[in-house]
Amino acid sequence: MPEDLDRCYLAAMRILNHRFNSEGELRRKLALKQFERDVIDATIDRLRRERWLDDDRFAAAYARTRVRKGIGLLRIQRELEQAGVAGESIARALNLDDHDERAAALASAKKRLAVLRRRDATASVRQKLVAYLFRQGYDSSMAQDVVRELGVRE
Repeated sequence: MPEDLDRCYLAAMRILNHRFNSEGELRRKLALKQFERDVIDATIDRLRRERWLDDDRFAAAYARTRVRKGIGLLRIQRELEQAGVAGESIARALNLDDHDERAAALASAKKRLAVLRRRDATASVRQKLVAYLFRQGYDSSMAQDVVRELGVRE
């Protein structure tokens, strides 16, 4: 048993060395390596005590990185939920005082509009742009407003 704990801990550290993970992600990855549940639980507890694992810190860093890439808050929320992060941690991470969601959607739409116009002048650029913004995690009403503001016609 102690050797299983050591092997699990080393595997977890190798995983965390590549990228910061949520607790849920790390649990899944360790389970795929076929460690027993009690060994994983003990390893997770140790990593939390040593501050190698912190879902609040993970969620905040993840949200900041994704926002910088022009991803909307709804998509970031879904991604954090899929990573197994608790709702309270997600809410704290998405409470970004300096983030203007509308400005981010507008910048993303302008960038995508140039690509769409180069590629395909005949198809419904407006429809494709709204769909793109929706996939990026902006709500549908904001996507419609931003596309209207850009003056994109059918």
